Amino acid sequence: MGFWKGKSVYVTGADGFIGSWVAKQLVDEEAHVSILVRDLKPEMGFDFQGLREKVNIVHGDLIDLQLQQRAMNEYNVDTVFHIAAQAIVGIANKSPLSTFESNIKGTWNIMEAARVEGVKRVVVASSDKAYGVQKQLPYTEESPLHGLYPYDASKACADIIARSYAVTYGLNVAVTRNANTYGGGDMNFSRIIPDAIRHIFTGKTFEIRSDGKAERDYMYVKDAAAGYLLLAENLQKKEVQGQAFNFGTEKPVSVVDLFKMIADACGKPNAEYKILGTAKNEIDRQYLESTKARNVLRWKPKFSLEDGLRETVQWYKNYFEEKAL
Repeated sequence: MGFWKGKSVYVTGADGFIGSWVAKQLVDEEAHVSILVRDLKPEMGFDFQGLREKVNIVHGDLIDLQLQQRAMNEYNVDTVFHIAAQAIVGIANKSPLSTFESNIKGTWNIMEAARVEGVKRVVVASSDKAYGVQKQLPYTEESPLHGLYPYDASKACADIIARSYAVTYGLNVAVTRNANTYGGGDMNFSRIIPDAIRHIFTGKTFEIRSDGKAERDYMYVKDAAAGYLLLAENLQKKEVQGQAFNFGTEKPVSVVDLFKMIADACGKPNAEYKILGTAKNEIDRQYLESTKARNVLRWKPKFSLEDGLRETVQWYKNYFEEKAL
């Protein structure tokens, strides 16, 4: 508990889902947290966590290098968690250039600012999508990065750029490659878990865009946030510097089976779904091996999918009741 007390930490993406949970854990552990916010929205991730009065808010864009240097210098930043990204696959397919700019240029700006300002440690969010289609599963950290669709390619590029700063400049950098992450506060209702919960609570038939057979590994956001902090805490180790780490449950489930588990967690086991089979540019099977994180970081998920879904459903139930949906 004492590692983060008094440390100055800069979090990009704290207005979103995972970043807000990372910022919350840092605040809980008495770090001095500064966050980057580009757009002011009615619902901000850090507001869901009650952090508005507990953090410094830097207004600006990832693609503004001078702003990133100013923020890291002004707040004497010790550690950076770079989590901000354009993270919606559908948007990336429709608008690849804005996704490339945010996810690739944004990452090299963060890395360059951290190098120039002498930041001690940087954790960069990549994704399991960076692996792309592989003949062998599960993905390990030694699997090549074959991400070829726009979002996948942007994360593969950001991943390589981040690690290049460790190799070339000796910057203490590590990369996370997370499984699909879910939990309360995810307002991107194009994602299956919050969208399914909303449909079930409103009594609507849920439409599955794929054929329903695609398999993914789903990790609860509290386990993801713990992984981010633990990775940063271990960045002084040679076996961590410049390395990528997979974080997942190693238990892939199909879309149909996941929907049924969500319905059970909602107390609506007979909730209806319809398979459309219209999804494009999505990988059939993706899941991770997390042996490296277990062995090197002593990390493992604390939440089963069932337990995580129960907490998630309760969060959205409270949210929808407040919104009177």
